[in-house]
Amino acid sequence: MNAQQRYFDLQVNGYFGVDFLRDDMTSDELHIACEAMQKDGVAGCLATITTAPLDNMCRRLRNIVQYRERDPLVKKLIPGIHIEGPFLNRADGYRGAHDKNSIRPPDPDSVKRLLDAAGGLTRLVTLAPECDRGYEATRMLAKQGIRVSAGHCDPTVDQLRGAIDAGLSMYTHLGNGCAVSIHRHDNIIQRALSLSDQLWLMFIADGVHVPFFALRNYLRAAGFQRTIVVTDCVAPAGKGPGRYTLFNNTVDIGEDLAIWMPDRSCLMGSALIMPRAFDNLVQKVGLTHEQAVKLTLENPQTAMGITV
Repeated sequence: MNAQQRYFDLQVNGYFGVDFLRDDMTSDELHIACEAMQKDGVAGCLATITTAPLDNMCRRLRNIVQYRERDPLVKKLIPGIHIEGPFLNRADGYRGAHDKNSIRPPDPDSVKRLLDAAGGLTRLVTLAPECDRGYEATRMLAKQGIRVSAGHCDPTVDQLRGAIDAGLSMYTHLGNGCAVSIHRHDNIIQRALSLSDQLWLMFIADGVHVPFFALRNYLRAAGFQRTIVVTDCVAPAGKGPGRYTLFNNTVDIGEDLAIWMPDRSCLMGSALIMPRAFDNLVQKVGLTHEQAVKLTLENPQTAMGITV
């Protein structure tokens, strides 16, 4: 695999057995995760904190901030934070594995609490545009230079356009965080693709979150100028296939490295690592080496305005 390549991953929830979504994650554990990522060629990532009660999210954000300040390797590998939720669509399918009881519409106080806990490190926030009344949170975030991404959502194309006018600039793991059964034409995937000249579109390249043939179609439609590959990886990433305990569930991870809820109702992240994603792009999707570098390193840096 291409561990000698360099990568920038905008969606990392955990790595090498370390869960960023645990309240009691230690400084040593975060260092171990960053060491493992660095060995796998990751030059930088956005540590991703997902939907939970607001107090828990703030605690997890503060942990990352504090540990990062006293560890040069962590500071180098984590130039910023991605907050995914809790401002998502609560509907079945669209919320994915996010806790329905913790999902809420955005309000200025809640947004500020999360940003304050992240200590100025928030670089990306994923929310549902249709739940952002008057696009107030989108405007609030964009004015502070924070990238706003649609995800786990089902806005109309007009709502997407309105959010773009307010500062929305990205779409999180397109093709996921949506219902299995959708309208054959007017669906969130088609709406986002229709606006690919105005949105950075992110995809998970494991062949399960998006089948390789579909990813090939999406990249053909959107092109390579504004598309990005992420892993959306969780704690087992880098450990390989096996049986793990994750979010209080026992999960079996196969060779494809996708992670399903025990009832297989939805995916709950991946154990994908960037070298595997890179190889998938070249060997399974048919991209050139240069195109794969663009999706896994160059475009994420350009989209975030961060050099790693």
